[in-house]
Amino acid sequence: MTQRFHTIVTTVENKPGVLARVSGLFARRGYNIESLAVAPTNDDRFSRITFTVDLASDNLEQVVKQLNKLINVVEIHELDPARSIERELMLVVVTAALPLRHKLLRIVSRYGADVLDENYSEVMLMLSAKPSELDEFEESLSSYGIVKLQRTGRVAMHYLDQIELGQSETTSI
Repeated sequence: MTQRFHTIVTTVENKPGVLARVSGLFARRGYNIESLAVAPTNDDRFSRITFTVDLASDNLEQVVKQLNKLINVVEIHELDPARSIERELMLVVVTAALPLRHKLLRIVSRYGADVLDENYSEVMLMLSAKPSELDEFEESLSSYGIVKLQRTGRVAMHYLDQIELGQSETTSI
């Protein structure tokens, strides 16, 4: 079976316009970026872009070749889903009047979410988890009435036991 979604991690020079060039490469080819997260690394000269793309494996190789041609791209890696950890963050505000709050807090506890803020009629929650677990959490909150919801893009790394001394944290494509 052909893998549909691919998680790509790209180290790029931390310069203006790099994200636009990288994401533009996918847009020009008509490929959808399902998820995107960008942040500086521990070295201020570089940023790490983690994106999940919806494309066939044979097209992925062509896109990687094109990414390698971009001047500010330093490294590109695809993460094997079976050998990596993937997480996403959700912030959500739900309606929860005080008399019903105890039921909501049971859901919060079951998923390991945190209460960040609350007033007499609403509660703001945070959960960091696998994207599929966030989907389940969101579904379980839907009966309360979701007022606002924000999810970050996915971030991912290989399991620690997959890294050998002197090797990169990811496997090159």
